[in-house]
Amino acid sequence: MELEAARILGKLIGAGLAMIGAIGAGAGIGIVTSGAVQAMGRNPDASGNIQTNMILGIAFAEAVAIYCLVVALLILFVF
Repeated sequence: MELEAARILGKLIGAGLAMIGAIGAGAGIGIVTSGAVQAMGRNPDASGNIQTNMILGIAFAEAVAIYCLVVALLILFVF
């Protein structure tokens, strides 16, 4: 019984550690958005190009969070 409890606890801790990468993704999205808003404020004529690049950067940062979620779910339900 104790071995099963230790295994479950290990899975929960591993899944929690896997989600630490989501913190970096959240910080990255905030930094990208902040920089884009500042750039748009300084040069409103380039807003379209800046916004396109901002959305692309946010998508890449969000992909990292999704990978973290997939790894955490794999740890919980597959292994």
